[in-house]
Amino acid sequence: MLMLFNGRTRLVLLSLGWLFGLFLLAPTLIVFPIGLNDSRFVVMPDSISHLSMQHVVTVFTDPMWLTGMRDSFIVATATALISTAIGTAFAIGTWHVKARWTTALTVLIVSPMIVPPIVSAVALYKMWTAIGLYDTWIGVILAHSILATPFAALTVSSSLALVDPKLEQAARSLGASRLRTIVDVILPNIKGGAAAGALFAFIMSWDELVLTLFVANRVVYTLPRKMWDGIKENVDPSVAAVSALLIILTLIVLAVGNLLRASDPIRQDH
Repeated sequence: MLMLFNGRTRLVLLSLGWLFGLFLLAPTLIVFPIGLNDSRFVVMPDSISHLSMQHVVTVFTDPMWLTGMRDSFIVATATALISTAIGTAFAIGTWHVKARWTTALTVLIVSPMIVPPIVSAVALYKMWTAIGLYDTWIGVILAHSILATPFAALTVSSSLALVDPKLEQAARSLGASRLRTIVDVILPNIKGGAAAGALFAFIMSWDELVLTLFVANRVVYTLPRKMWDGIKENVDPSVAAVSALLIILTLIVLAVGNLLRASDPIRQDH
């Protein structure tokens, strides 16, 4: 598109693009200097001499922060495994079956991405309370898995879209069962997409707050819940330090996810 413009116009457009991007990122990047100040209040450091790692150290030494990170890691890991298994099975199933009702199933499985989080949270709170899953590990993991499954399903589906159906036909013609074909032919060609879907599901669960506030109380005390309490009860600069760490973690996960998707053998052939 930029080839249609002369050099000066391209420079202006690129500059405007970068300025607009920085404008959108500014509220996010502000947590870095706040998290590195040496004050016990949420303030911007007025000089380099007032920068300190004390709040970062607090995050990794305070028992409450460590409990939040532990619980978030357990929930996010279990969520990634469950949602990736369901999403991969769904993607392979709809890839095999080309029918009108598969469109309805696709809409159904991606609906958690469409429905406002507060609506899903209230509905799951009512259901989990009725069946005894409120504030339990199973209840929180299942709730997070419901929200994370669409990310895994869509990521695997994008990898499957590049798989040649003739590969499966060739395997079946050589006597392989459908299950053996999926394990030996299909899965190796989409392993990067499945791994990327697992990472996206992990980071979605790790950052989830609204749903956690409704389906958990104290038994499962995730990191976002601890951050929420830190803001609500006492504005703690450690929250900014944690936010900065989460931003870095999210960028790393997204970068790794893109690398894994690009590592699919079938994607490299294209």
